[in-house]
Amino acid sequence: MTDAPRGTTANFWILTTGYTLSTGPGVAATVSYVADGDRRIIIDPGMVADRSRILDPLAALGVGPDDITDVVLSHHHPDNTVNAGLFSGARMHDHHAIYHGDQWIDRPAEGYELTDSVRLIATPGHSPEDITVLVGTPDGVVAFVGDLWWRPNGPVEDPVAPDQALLRANRERVLAVADRIVPGHGPMFTRESALL
Repeated sequence: MTDAPRGTTANFWILTTGYTLSTGPGVAATVSYVADGDRRIIIDPGMVADRSRILDPLAALGVGPDDITDVVLSHHHPDNTVNAGLFSGARMHDHHAIYHGDQWIDRPAEGYELTDSVRLIATPGHSPEDITVLVGTPDGVVAFVGDLWWRPNGPVEDPVAPDQALLRANRERVLAVADRIVPGHGPMFTRESALL
């Protein structure tokens, strides 16, 4: 059995590429947009220098905040979640529930499919509640991993991870299926260049 999404029809755009104190002037999340059928998904709408760093690239695609149907939060650290309110009409997804309006629907993230081409898997390690979004595209599987990797060069040893062995095991799980990885605070990289 594979973690790969069943479908390959999704498209994605990186709206803003994040950075951390060691690579940029502050801390910013890599914020991404995925479209598949009638689903319009934002992944990790976290800290950015200005909200225009999220909204302007969306507008250039002809998409407004009210068009977003779903927001996925890879984990609950503020640097990955602080701008979720920009998409107040969307369903919010995390590791154990879907939140929409005044509804809270419990469900485990593991194996949950937003569409045939967009699947959530549980990948704790950086934090206990980490999830990864696996997106099937015509060009292969893209994994939006939150802070499972902060950026292409790791860090190999995550200084805030409560469980380094679990982090490494879930990195290996992602690499078994993903062709490209979008980390929480840096540019996309390929499976072949990933550091464990």
